[in-house]
Amino acid sequence: MILLDTHLLLWAAAQPALLPETARNLLEDGTAEMLFSAASIWEVAIKSGLGRADFQVDAEAFRVGLLAAGYREVPISAQHAAAAGRLPMLHKDPFDRLLIAQAGVERLTLLTVDRVVAQYRGPLLLAA
Repeated sequence: MILLDTHLLLWAAAQPALLPETARNLLEDGTAEMLFSAASIWEVAIKSGLGRADFQVDAEAFRVGLLAAGYREVPISAQHAAAAGRLPMLHKDPFDRLLIAQAGVERLTLLTVDRVVAQYRGPLLLAA
């Protein structure tokens, strides 16, 4: 099971040409279950509201679209939040830290394009 980081989800939904080859191959292969985190929807909602150009999408429509495309949603639990708090401070973005924690707690592989995220231990795959 593959948990995609927020940028990969945005690119897969709206700009597939931006997907790195590794991510594109995994998405097209169809053998791995693709997941998204409630944290990614939260991140889109917050950053879109702040006017970030790379997050200009309606969070609810984005969620509905991901579900319609066959992605499964991973909710946020207190266990995920506690695990995020125990991570070393390599990365300060709370959304990325929560994704890392969810991947560890749920034993998912986190697919990311963020080289700082990829420095964490655990089931991570850098799509570069």
